Amino acid sequence: MNNPQITIKDIAKALGVAPSTVSRALKDNPYISRETKEAVCKYAQEHNYKPNIMAFNLRTSRSNTIGVIIPQLVHHFFSCVLSGIEVTAAEAGYNILVAQSNETYEREVKITHSFLTARVCGVIASLAKDTVQYDHYQELLDHNIPIVFYDRICTGIKTERVVVDDYAGSFGAVEYLIRTGCRRIFFYSGPPRLEISKNRRNGYLDAMRKHKIPVNEQMIRFCDTREQAMAITPDILKEANRPDGFFAINDETAAGILYACKQARLKVPDEVSICGFTDGAIAQTTDPELTTIEQHGEEIGQSAINLLIDKIEGKKEKSTNRIVRTNLVVRGTTK
Repeated sequence: MNNPQITIKDIAKALGVAPSTVSRALKDNPYISRETKEAVCKYAQEHNYKPNIMAFNLRTSRSNTIGVIIPQLVHHFFSCVLSGIEVTAAEAGYNILVAQSNETYEREVKITHSFLTARVCGVIASLAKDTVQYDHYQELLDHNIPIVFYDRICTGIKTERVVVDDYAGSFGAVEYLIRTGCRRIFFYSGPPRLEISKNRRNGYLDAMRKHKIPVNEQMIRFCDTREQAMAITPDILKEANRPDGFFAINDETAAGILYACKQARLKVPDEVSICGFTDGAIAQTTDPELTTIEQHGEEIGQSAINLLIDKIEGKKEKSTNRIVRTNLVVRGTTK
């Protein structure tokens, strides 16, 4: 009787590695170490491993469906991105399958696996806040499924990317606050590992340096939700040398700062100026309305889907970074 055919999962179990690692090693992926490749290939040869052609064909058969990962559907920016994707995809004859990660790595991994099962022809994604490992995205690429990252990008994987000019937007916003009289400007940032947080922080710091305004570590806080801003801002406003300006990483955080300032009976913008980043619906519903940076979410969505379709249809070979310009929208929370 013939021995049963071993699978990639059998090899992975025997060597104590992930199936995706075995798959990449067999394909001579440069991200896999030489030692791992040698161990995998030796085991496969010794146990007469043969690729499952039927399974390969099933995996590589493609639909006209594109998977889209949204961190939060309730977020104005992401809903605008999705709108741009939907319209452009429909015009090009593609369907989209939308999934929400709810800002968790675990959910994001499950979504990518479901996209593999659904045999999508490509994926558009923005990272969850706590995502620091990217094997699930590499697995998509290993199955020849192209990816375009938008907004929160993965720098560890070579793919197409669409981002707004976070640095320039941040620099311009902070310089505007300075030119309208602010000198002690606090920056409320997102998770430091995210590229958007790094770029907006650098824009803030460079604007302050340009105008020779000192910055200490107390002036940069990791706070990116309305609730967090409402929790930490009251104590900051009680300081003897309190801020006269705030730059927030998004409008929700800026709205939380505004609420705290009003509760402290500070006049906005006469005593404190506030600027957000997004220009979503919340920016026009606060009192006063928020000064903010417009991100052009629909344009980002359109650019992302166009890049992906070009990749799917073989019109692009090299990876591309596309940067969408921002603009400052001045309203009532600044002078």
